[in-house]
Amino acid sequence: MSTPLISVVDDDASVRAATENLLKSRGYVVQTFVSAEEFLRSPRLNETSCVITDVQMPVMSGLDLLAEMRTRGYGVPFIFITAFPNDRVRASALSAGAAGFLAKPFAGHTLIEYLDAALEENGGGGDT
Repeated sequence: MSTPLISVVDDDASVRAATENLLKSRGYVVQTFVSAEEFLRSPRLNETSCVITDVQMPVMSGLDLLAEMRTRGYGVPFIFITAFPNDRVRASALSAGAAGFLAKPFAGHTLIEYLDAALEENGGGGDT
């Protein structure tokens, strides 16, 4: 079985870099994107095993990205991260099918636990 491809979508460069480093240290293949729009243009979109995305981003939010992916027929799991957690956004994310919801700053081991669970539940690979 191939190594899962994890897509990290966040407009904050430091969060992208830290998350990428954490995931690579755990053996994952990682691609990063500065926006939801950039991710949606990725030639490896259908290879993505899990999306880790910020909730609040310019133009298209993480929740909007999840909705767009579902509209396009992608069932890949999503883990949301946000610097502005609130119960309404958390409930929206989880009811939309999010595999996890984390407030920044988050513990690396917690993200890995969510990711491992999401990949296991999704069979470990991309879902088109």
